[in-house]
Amino acid sequence: MQTLAIVGASLAGISAARAARAQGFAGRLILIGDEPHRPYDRPPLSKDFLAGKISPEHLRLETPEESEGGDPLQAEWLLGSPARSLDTASRTITLNDGTEIEADGVVIATGASARTLPELAGLANVYTLRTMQDAQDLAPELVPGTRLVIVGAGFIGAEVASTARALGVEVTVVCSGAVPLSRPLGEEMAGALAALHGINGVELICDAAIESYYSGEGVVSGLRLADGRYVPADVVLVAIGAVPNTAWLADSGLEIGDGILCDPMGRTNVPGVVAVGDCAAWLDEESGKHRRVEHWSGAAERPALAVTALLDPGAAHQPLNLPYFWSDQYNVRIQFAGHARDADRVDIEAGDPSTHSFVAVYYRDGRPVAVLGANQPRLFTRWRRQLNAARAAATQATPAQTAPAPAPPVLAASASFA
Repeated sequence: MQTLAIVGASLAGISAARAARAQGFAGRLILIGDEPHRPYDRPPLSKDFLAGKISPEHLRLETPEESEGGDPLQAEWLLGSPARSLDTASRTITLNDGTEIEADGVVIATGASARTLPELAGLANVYTLRTMQDAQDLAPELVPGTRLVIVGAGFIGAEVASTARALGVEVTVVCSGAVPLSRPLGEEMAGALAALHGINGVELICDAAIESYYSGEGVVSGLRLADGRYVPADVVLVAIGAVPNTAWLADSGLEIGDGILCDPMGRTNVPGVVAVGDCAAWLDEESGKHRRVEHWSGAAERPALAVTALLDPGAAHQPLNLPYFWSDQYNVRIQFAGHARDADRVDIEAGDPSTHSFVAVYYRDGRPVAVLGANQPRLFTRWRRQLNAARAAATQATPAQTAPAPAPPVLAASASFA
């Protein structure tokens, strides 16, 4: 392999580039990014960066060695022009500006984009939060006394609510479900943590359906809910999840579902092409389904496996760590590893959910399958390590049935909030 192109220059992309060099790839390395910025960290966007406590410089993912002179990656950076198409037959990537890149191997790490509400498109006081520019646009609106309405109560919505309240903003969160975060955490534990909103002065409206929006002069002035309630707004944040950035691959021949469908090592159905990060739906061997893991840890860890499979198509299957995420809300560090959906019971192992300092372990058939911690980092980390060790041991005991390895790529002549 002479040329490796990575489409996507966020955490998953730079993690893939580092993995390629660490695994001995000495050829031409190209990183393509749609934003003009070098790789930056997304989790602080809804927290310290939005609050003005840190600057763009603090978000940089590159080490001083990578960003100052030495450049151990020895990479070519093509930033500010997104990929427009991929010809998988020739492995040619075409950018919006017409640039064409031929490569022997391709890592797709194009991430995801914030889901929007078409009826609010173009209104001046309606925002999403996915990129650094999104945070820079929203930050000036968060001044004391402003009425912020957040549509959606996932992690981004909850974190922005926490940040905004600390800035003196009046916050209302409108949630379509019975309790926020019930899907990743399970209803019981999600309900315990949802109390943080009310304790901190945030109005949380659950089981809500938005009937209409009141707008005039290019802004939204309020929302009318299906139960007749009117919610006034000076600013609206739409935080209803993200859509994988796969539209540019429509004619590529890659299998696309909710993301690019991959085997458990990130291989796509096309030899010489792997996918990582928020745009990739890797096969979950336990459930037999393809799932996207939209977390920082997945974008940091999984690219090394995908690069291994790309550089060595016959590489043996390697076990994956359990999905892991964290969220900082109202001075509470929430950490979770595993899948709540796999559990049939939850036990409190330490602390008390009413104080928002506890560890809860999720069990299935008497076996621990997930762990949740709130302001208990040490005990949570111990449980997480035990769960990952047990997972690795089980994988080694019963080797996975992976898809047949694709043929080695033909050499050519010669791209996240997480």
